[in-house]
This record gives sequence, structure tokens and C-alpha cells, in this order.
Amino acid sequence: VQLQASGGGLVQAGGSLRLSCAASGSRIAFAAMSWYRQPPGKQRELVASIIGGGITNYADSVKGRFAISRDNAKNTVSLQMNSLKPEDTAVYYCRASGALGVYWGQGTQVTVSS
Repeated sequence: VQLQASGGGLVQAGGSLRLSCAASGSRIAFAAMSWYRQPPGKQRELVASIIGGGITNYADSVKGRFAISRDNAKNTVSLQMNSLKPEDTAVYYCRASGALGVYWGQGTQVTVSS
């Protein structure tokens, strides 16, 4: 199983980005798909997660600005990020977990300039 993340980049504060992550090598939808991020010099933290039933969970710092969604048929997960702030600057990682185990994508850089 491989996860391929895309969509990162450089954006000004207040702007938007959409991250996408595609899982290949599995015909079974993952029980949970998530986005984590690791700011410079800090530990990796959970940003948002979504389980098979569509129940979502967000870090307090992104509530109301970010939206996670998934396509079970395609085994993809997306993260729509609006009203971006400089403190959102980080490497963003997608994560998938289920009966097959836990898998991480390679990370995509998001940089928000002030």
C-alpha cells in the first residue's frame, strides 16, 4: 500500500489550498483516513480525521477553516484549507489505517506567508 499526497505550496495568509492523498495497492477502504502536520521544530500533530461513516474530527486550531473529505470508492482523502495563517506552515502528511495496518504518505510542504 502506498499513499501519495499532493497539493502543497506557497500561499499568502488568508488564502486557500487543497491537499489530496491517494492510496494505491488496496481494494479495501481504510477505516480511518487522517491528515497530520509537523511545523518546523515541532512534533507531528493531528489536523483532521474522518472515519468510514463520515464522522470527522478536527484540531481546535483548524476548526471552521479546514474541511476533510474522502472518497471510499477511490480510496482518497482531501483536505480543503481556507483562511490559512502563517502558523499553518508545516509539512502535511496523510495517514490511512485499517485492517491492513497503518500507512503514511510522504508529506507535502505548505508554507503560508504573512
